[in-house]
Amino acid sequence: MNAIHHPHSNTGITTAKLLINGEFIDSRTSHWQDIVNPATQEVLGQVRFATAEEVNAAIAAAQQAFASWRETPIQARMRIMLKLQELIRQNLKSIAQVLTAEQGKTLADAEGDIQRGLEVVEHACSVGSLQMGEYIEGVARGVDTYTMQQPLGVCAGITPFNFPAMIPLWMFPMAIVCGNTFVLKPSEQDPLSTMMLVELAMQAGVPAGVLNVVHGGKEVVDLLCTHSDIKAISFVGSTAVGTHVYNLAGQHGKRVQSMMGAKNHVVVMPDANKEQTLNALVGAAFGAAGQRCMALSLALMFSV
Repeated sequence: MNAIHHPHSNTGITTAKLLINGEFIDSRTSHWQDIVNPATQEVLGQVRFATAEEVNAAIAAAQQAFASWRETPIQARMRIMLKLQELIRQNLKSIAQVLTAEQGKTLADAEGDIQRGLEVVEHACSVGSLQMGEYIEGVARGVDTYTMQQPLGVCAGITPFNFPAMIPLWMFPMAIVCGNTFVLKPSEQDPLSTMMLVELAMQAGVPAGVLNVVHGGKEVVDLLCTHSDIKAISFVGSTAVGTHVYNLAGQHGKRVQSMMGAKNHVVVMPDANKEQTLNALVGAAFGAAGQRCMALSLALMFSV
């Protein structure tokens, strides 16, 4: 795949590329970070953080592509989603192996990560009915009303490390199938599996500029939150970062969807089956390596 490559054949180290205007390119930055297997501490690759100029170029490409993409018939956009879900199914095993290596969850959990994201791509294939408006005749004398679904423009997504397949697939398929263009900033900790999915999206027929990818940390996030051409931002991650994104983007007039961490509880009743309860507690607390927003953090038990 072109989204990641092996520049150092003697080491096998891969580099996560940027995607700008349909081209996978290496960032010109000198700021980079290792991608580390958390189980073995093996360095799997490197991710280079995008410069401000590269982020601006990605947004400009998305803005330019929006004019024609919003006019693309719904059926044409839907066919791309149909092709994307087919390609994800065909490559699910290989993506899961990379996801396991860079994120640390078990192979079964990695496949589940992708499957959950795939369900959203399948949902995006229903865009024909999802985009229907409403028409009401005779609201008043000589007055009818109707609603139309219109794309916003350039949207951005900021995704966390714990679900590098599912959460990007929550965002960019629905955004672009509805006629928006998109700039994705995946987690810098494990971007390789995300980039494999992005590569499949391009293979499925997403036009140049409709989907763009930049890597980076706070500087890139802040630029996405403040750029005048970004109309909406979706974020998933920690409460501290999510609060920052919500406040900063909101101050700059953007629609913001910020999904943050939660405190999850379980109440064990006095008559609960002990063995079933213990198994359920372990799975709820430590499934997906314990790295999920719904992971159990508090168990409340009654004394008898």
